[in-house]
Amino acid sequence: MLTAIHPKLPMRNKAVTRDFYLNKLGFKELGRADYDGYLMVQKDHIEIHFFEFKDLDPATNYGQVYIRTNAIDSLYQEAQTNGWPIHPAGPLQVKPWMQKEFSLLDPDNNLVTFGQAV
Repeated sequence: MLTAIHPKLPMRNKAVTRDFYLNKLGFKELGRADYDGYLMVQKDHIEIHFFEFKDLDPATNYGQVYIRTNAIDSLYQEAQTNGWPIHPAGPLQVKPWMQKEFSLLDPDNNLVTFGQAV
């Protein structure tokens, strides 16, 4: 039986990625060991893992993760209050597939979308 999923996204610089997710988005670092070239972060019940890819070209990175929430409006307010880098085409809106969502890009151009059913 499947119980959870933890996407793995590429990162060029662990310190930059750690700073963005911990200090900008409010995630916490997961795990007791500091693995070389690997980072795990968690917020509520969500985990995202990152692997080092120093030669990553952000312009050609298509890493994406979709995170469901049950509080999209308050999360978007948190995003605005804390200056999260909302994707130019990703402000909070109801999509034709009946999800209210918004998106942001992390420092490596990974697309992170938050959504809630309407």
